[in-house]
Amino acid sequence: MLAPKKVKHRKWQKTDQIKGKATRMNNIAFGQFALKAISAGWVSSRQIESARRVMTRYVAKGGKIWIRIFPDKPITAHGSEMPMGKGKGAVDHFVAVVKAGTILFEISGISRDQAHEAMTSANYKLPIRSKFIEKTSISH
Repeated sequence: MLAPKKVKHRKWQKTDQIKGKATRMNNIAFGQFALKAISAGWVSSRQIESARRVMTRYVAKGGKIWIRIFPDKPITAHGSEMPMGKGKGAVDHFVAVVKAGTILFEISGISRDQAHEAMTSANYKLPIRSKFIEKTSISH
C-alpha cells in the first residue's frame, strides 16, 4: 500500500471540510482514458490499492496505469474504550485528500470498452463518486 517514506510532521491538525473544486490535477496528462472525481472526500491507501488491483486485471499485459493521487495525510486513531484526555492517538493510516474534478487514475494501451469496464469496476472500490472520461484530440 502507498504511504510516505518520510514526513515532516508525523501528526497533522484537523482542518475544515474539503471545499471547492480541483484547480490542479484536473486534466488527463499521461493516458488516453481516466477516472475523474465528481465529489470530494478522503481516499485511503487501502482503497487506492484495491482499485489498482481491479484495473490491473482488465489491463493485463496490454496497457499502462497511472495513479494520480497519493495518500500523504496521516489519520490518527485511539484504541477502543479509551477515555478522553489522553492525548492524540497514534497514526493509523494515510489518506489522499481528493477535491471534485481531480483525476484519480489514467489508463492507456487498451480499447475504450476495456478501459470503461476497468474504471467502472475500480469506481466501486472508492468512497467518492467519479466518472469515466477520455482524452479529446484537438487538431488545429
